Amino acid sequence: MKELVLYIPGRGGSAAESGHYAPLFPGCKVTGLDCRGATPWEAGEEIRSAVEKLRSKHAGITLIANSIGAFFGMWAGIDGLVDRAFFISPILDLERLILDMMGWAHVTEEELRDKGEIPTNFGETLSWEVLCRVRAHPVRWEAPTEILYGSNDNLTTYETVSAFAEAHGAGLTVMEGGEHWFHTKEQMRFLDAWIREKTK
Repeated sequence: MKELVLYIPGRGGSAAESGHYAPLFPGCKVTGLDCRGATPWEAGEEIRSAVEKLRSKHAGITLIANSIGAFFGMWAGIDGLVDRAFFISPILDLERLILDMMGWAHVTEEELRDKGEIPTNFGETLSWEVLCRVRAHPVRWEAPTEILYGSNDNLTTYETVSAFAEAHGAGLTVMEGGEHWFHTKEQMRFLDAWIREKTK
C-alpha cells in the first residue's frame, strides 16, 4: 500500500491545489479533500469520516492543511490517524480570530449574542453559535507537526502560533515577509524548500 498525502485547503481554496504537492512526495498518492461544511463541527465530521476510510487503504497518512483547514483537521480529532502534519498559515485559535474580527467590525459580544449572526464589511459573517461552540470544545492535537508561518500574516499573530508550537512540540518556520496566503513565486519556492527540508 502506498502512503497517502492528504491536503485540506483553506477557505476559498480547493482540493485541486493538492497537485502542487505531488512532486514533493514521490512514491506517495497525493489527494485533496474539499469540505462542504462551513462550521468546525460540519467540516470536522466530513474530515474524520474521510480519514477513517482512507487510513485502512494506505500505509500511512501525511496531512497538509492550509489556514482554516488546519483548525478543521484538529477539530476532527484525526491526530491519532495521521503520521505527521504540515500546517501552512494555520488558524490555530479560532476563538481569538473571531474576537479579533469582532474588534475589526466594532461588534460587542452582547450584540453578537442578541443577533446571532452579523455580516461584516470584510466578507466574514460573525456567528455567536460558532464562538460558543469553539469556546466549549478546545481542540487537542498530538500528531508530529511542522508549521510554516509568514511574518506578515494578518489573521494569526506570531504569539498565537509560537505558543501553539511550544505547547504541542511542533516545529515552526517563519518566512520573513510571507503573507497568510502563500501564493507568489518566492513564497511558493520557500514553501517547497521547507517541505523538502522537513521530509529528508
